[in-house]
Amino acid sequence: MTRALIPGSFDPVTVGHEDLISRAASMFDEVIVCAFENSNKNYMFSEEERYAFLKAVADNYENVTADISHKLVAEYAKEHGCIAIVKGSRSASDFDDEYSQALINRELAPEVETVILPASPEVAFISSTMVRELIRYGVDFSQYVPKAIRDII
Repeated sequence: MTRALIPGSFDPVTVGHEDLISRAASMFDEVIVCAFENSNKNYMFSEEERYAFLKAVADNYENVTADISHKLVAEYAKEHGCIAIVKGSRSASDFDDEYSQALINRELAPEVETVILPASPEVAFISSTMVRELIRYGVDFSQYVPKAIRDII
């Protein structure tokens, strides 16, 4: 059985995240999508809200579960028996950031591989930052978040 971890802040979950979750769910027997704390970020949504978003999306897949953690990603992956950390990349600069993080995670958990998937073209421009800005300015953001969470936000 193969288990993968999709880490992120998910503030909020976007259709880009959902695309990554769907693709990972087709590649691995089990997928854990987990919201981690990032001390460099100021969140719009609480930890409980971000977990609720993830759970609503995960519930659409038989092999995906949601979680929230305050641990390091590599530590969490090891503790939960994950063979891979799955990350998305929307651009070359995203890839560079993810590659640097993958090297750190490899140092901390050499038994866990990092898989970086390029974003699907139709969602490559969507980010949580963009969605938060639309929300702040009262602009319709519904097409950029999964249907499962539109009513929650």
